[in-house]
Amino acid sequence: MSFRTTPSVDYVEDVSPGSGALPPRAWYASSDARSLSLNGSWRFRLSATAGAEDDSFAEEGYDAGNWAEVTVPGHWVLQGDGAFGSPIYTNHLYPFPVDPPYVPTENPTGDHLRVFDLPSDWPSDGGAVLRFDGVESCARVWLNGTELGEFKGSRLAHEFAVGELLKPGANVLAVRVHQWSAGSYLEDQDQWWLPGIFRDVTLLHRPAGSVADFFVHASYDHTTGEGTLRVDSDVDGRVLVPALDIDVATGEPVTAAVEPWTAETPKLYDGVLATDGERVPLRIGFRTVVLEDGLVKVNGTAVLFKGVNRHEWHPERGRALDLETMREDVLLMKRHNLNAVRTSHYPPHPAFLDLCDEYGLWVIDECDLETHGFTEQDWRDNPVDDDRWTPALLDRAARMVERDKNHPSIVFWSLGNEAGTGRGLTAMAEWIHGRDPERLVHYEGDWNCRDTDVYSRMYAFHDEVEKIGQRLDGGTHKRRDLPFIQCEYAHAMGNGPGGLADYQELFEKYDRLQGGFIWEWIDHGVKHAELGYAYGGDFGEELHDGNFVCDGLVFPDRTPSPGLIEYKKVIEPVRIEGDGANGIVHVTNKQDFADLSALAFEWSCQVDGETVESGSLAVPALAPGESAEVKLPEPPADGRGGERQWTVRALLADDTSWAAKGHVVAWGQFAVGARPLPSFPATDRPVVEEGRITLGPAGFDARTGALLSVGGVEVGATPRLDVWRAPTDNDDGAEWQTDTRYGVLWRTLGLHRMRHRLVSVEAGDDALTVRTRVAPAAREVGLDTVYRWTSDGERLRLSVSVTPEGDWTVPLPRLGVRFGLPEADGVEWFGGGPGEAYPDSRTASMIGRWRSTVDRLQTPYVRPQENGARADVRWVELGGLRIEGDPEFWFTARRWTTEQLDAAQHRTDLAAGDTVWVNLDHGLHGIGSQSCGPGPLPQYFLKAEPVEFSFVFSTTR
Repeated sequence: MSFRTTPSVDYVEDVSPGSGALPPRAWYASSDARSLSLNGSWRFRLSATAGAEDDSFAEEGYDAGNWAEVTVPGHWVLQGDGAFGSPIYTNHLYPFPVDPPYVPTENPTGDHLRVFDLPSDWPSDGGAVLRFDGVESCARVWLNGTELGEFKGSRLAHEFAVGELLKPGANVLAVRVHQWSAGSYLEDQDQWWLPGIFRDVTLLHRPAGSVADFFVHASYDHTTGEGTLRVDSDVDGRVLVPALDIDVATGEPVTAAVEPWTAETPKLYDGVLATDGERVPLRIGFRTVVLEDGLVKVNGTAVLFKGVNRHEWHPERGRALDLETMREDVLLMKRHNLNAVRTSHYPPHPAFLDLCDEYGLWVIDECDLETHGFTEQDWRDNPVDDDRWTPALLDRAARMVERDKNHPSIVFWSLGNEAGTGRGLTAMAEWIHGRDPERLVHYEGDWNCRDTDVYSRMYAFHDEVEKIGQRLDGGTHKRRDLPFIQCEYAHAMGNGPGGLADYQELFEKYDRLQGGFIWEWIDHGVKHAELGYAYGGDFGEELHDGNFVCDGLVFPDRTPSPGLIEYKKVIEPVRIEGDGANGIVHVTNKQDFADLSALAFEWSCQVDGETVESGSLAVPALAPGESAEVKLPEPPADGRGGERQWTVRALLADDTSWAAKGHVVAWGQFAVGARPLPSFPATDRPVVEEGRITLGPAGFDARTGALLSVGGVEVGATPRLDVWRAPTDNDDGAEWQTDTRYGVLWRTLGLHRMRHRLVSVEAGDDALTVRTRVAPAAREVGLDTVYRWTSDGERLRLSVSVTPEGDWTVPLPRLGVRFGLPEADGVEWFGGGPGEAYPDSRTASMIGRWRSTVDRLQTPYVRPQENGARADVRWVELGGLRIEGDPEFWFTARRWTTEQLDAAQHRTDLAAGDTVWVNLDHGLHGIGSQSCGPGPLPQYFLKAEPVEFSFVFSTTR
């Protein structure tokens, strides 16, 4: 046995997928054959270049006692407190020169060593396979001094035959991992670049006659209710499904009456594939996926995808996810009414797909492929159009399909993401269609649909989506006959996305539109002691894309964002509408397969936001698509004369695998009558004495007209017109967007630095009137603003009238008043809640009585920005004041100013001050999703136009 002292690293820049690995095969979590996890603590040595060290570390007896240690699965840059380098985030720019297949000489290389003993009862017969489920980006492997091979394809499984190399004790497994390789050109997937052995490493015993590869074919005939099962196996055996009395040879079809698998009704039958040497558990779901009548149909029914794109992420472990974290993701998706997931932009850990089978989620399984960075050179030298790379592309396609082919949840194979077009993609599609004609092929970049079975786009604007639904979009004949999905839409970066309800209305209106997948599931924030969560640039990267990596429906700790709460409401599987005045509820089952027998319905009646009576509501077990009208009981008598409304909820009738009995699936609200508006006669007159004006319970500065106190409650800063908000990621938009980016224009116009000129303070017979002009420096536009204060002796009314001057060509961020209170903590309000809402993201805002604290009103976006508004507020109480609105208003309260919020880059930049700043807004501009999509629709613009609104102040003490 010999070792090179001058190591060869040519394999790192070889475009081939590698050498030495076994052919790909179906993955299964367990069997009765023995296995040994090699996860845990490994010895680790980091080198700056690929060839810095020779191969001697792989030799038996090598002394690695002075090496560091890392945890496998894991990424070395997320361990060692920075001693092993740092993460790098880019959206699409390669963090190295684009010179395929070459990578920089500076190529961080991690040598990993694991010495292990076989269990004492490890079988002495048969063989063994060493399986790596994920290594980024190129690995070379030795066992007991013998080189096994090398491989690329970071998110794909690779196995090596090792039976003859094993010994009872002190086995030396050596793995050299290179951060950069030719494979890196195929893995430019808008995420952190994180080298390491980040998925499981497992030793599998392979008894004589054990299972090799197998393919479960389980179709369903919706016309007969029968399923047909055939399990093709490389090794002969038998297939047993006790619940169906099935016991047949492999390769032999058998038909039986079955319950079909769908995402709504994920029926799985437990079975066994038994060969002479091994018994492998099977979880069989019968379903048939076809393209028929221009639609994607499962079991004869067209499906509406209510999905999300999911990168694998954990704020401390990166893409090294454990089973419970994966389960948490699936449970959160189910509890928020999602029915589909696209595994962007690579196959996930296979255990995640087991969970999708079990709990019920449609899956687009995406290949580990993206070459987005080549767009910088107009796709020149793109590997997918270079025949030298085609074997690597086919290897990636095969490793995805063969590993995952037995999952009923998978309905699409996706060729990859943002890789342009080319011959290599066509070769992948042809191979996949040939290997698995029972599923469809997806790829967004193929707008002409040459290789795909669906017309897929990302971030198409609402008007274009409607044209596609109407089949007025043009394109090739083939494309016009295909269904449409948005594989990415509604970019969930920061506050947002707005416009979800408008998209969903289109999806439900036109059959051709079969839904979409929100971008994306989780913010990829890296937990950081000083910053809270770090994003691009926080590790000193040479190139980065900032917080574009934080664009999820859940925060890094998996707390649902307001965007996920909104999405749950928008896509709820039951529509509940009503005529409150006549006490009628209209219920529609919006599911594709399941009836409503799993749900119980409850009604409640509220007066001024408080429930006064409730009960159960009998709703038929409507079939999919069916509707019914249900009569509500007579509203309870109530002598308060307040605002009355009905709330109807659909709840789980019993415990399920994904949520407990009573979990709210859907809800609707409808008013019984109009809200009585706050009004009173102006009986008091302002009194001027010693530089102070008294009006009812309030005191004012006689010179400026500033409000100083109300009924003994000190006001730290007087209410005055406010039009600025800390721009959201969606306000600022992305620099490549073609539509108007209003966040940029607001700052250019100077709306963040408005000046207030006092025109007059007038103490009249029944009112104190303060006239001002509010305008930005260097501009002629302005807002004439009049504050009119009146009182009945106990209450104080502020009426605000705003008249724009000049040519206002942009909408306003907000329009209302801002003031400061020296003390405030608890908050109670009657209006929309419990969470934040904005004009185009308010579907989930439920009218009621809510309580919170100032701190809990804040939404902790990774990059601070406008947040925390509550919609449709009738009144709010905080800091000793009660404030009623005419009309309803938007309310926010913070312990920092909008300017401080605007300046902050991380949560930890925000420090509570001595003042609570309160915004009472007549209007807010919509949110949209312009960080990578459309801005707000015109109906959600806050136009600069004449307006009047008022607030009534009183004390709660």
